[in-house]
Amino acid sequence: MAAAERASGRNQLRVGRLVKAHGLKGALKLELYTDDPAARFVPGASFTLQVPEASPWHGKTVTVREYRVMNGSAVVFLDGVEDRTAAEGLVKAILWMDQDDAEEPEDDAWYDHQLTGLDVVREGVVVGKVIRVEHLPAQDLLIVRPTVGGGEVMVPFVSAIVPTVDVAEGRIVVTPPAGLFEELEDETAAGDTPEGQSAADRSDRDAPGAD
Repeated sequence: MAAAERASGRNQLRVGRLVKAHGLKGALKLELYTDDPAARFVPGASFTLQVPEASPWHGKTVTVREYRVMNGSAVVFLDGVEDRTAAEGLVKAILWMDQDDAEEPEDDAWYDHQLTGLDVVREGVVVGKVIRVEHLPAQDLLIVRPTVGGGEVMVPFVSAIVPTVDVAEGRIVVTPPAGLFEELEDETAAGDTPEGQSAADRSDRDAPGAD
């Protein structure tokens, strides 16, 4: 399950992450976020890199020289990455590619703008609204503004926790682990207890002459 972002007026799809240098000739193992890697990683395919701003690769693109499956792992060779040292400088980089508007979308892939604003439903009850999507090296996160408690809840965008995305109906269904939303509800309830009273309430209670 993946989310794609809209950047500079283009539709871009996150298709992989470079996870480890492989061998001595610049190869990198890939974590795939695409259903059709053989079609995505053809020689000459170009990818935008998501890396920290401090990285010398920030703002650059890479081009595929060769794609292989080696010992069951996806491996890619990139132009200009000729040795292990160069490859190690790209570890953890996320690969994005422009998507042709005429191309059929991949299964379980949505653009950020499609997800933002959707109601978040748990056990038939709306518990919040998606306010943005964050793309991290390990996974995407849905940032949810809860209906109770305020603040933000980070929901891992994986099928075990977000089994249903229904853009047409304007909602996603979540089955979060215990405590993800309950903690906020408990904090709100605590505001009605003596421990949760405001400083002004306590000062009135403790003021000289108070009953």
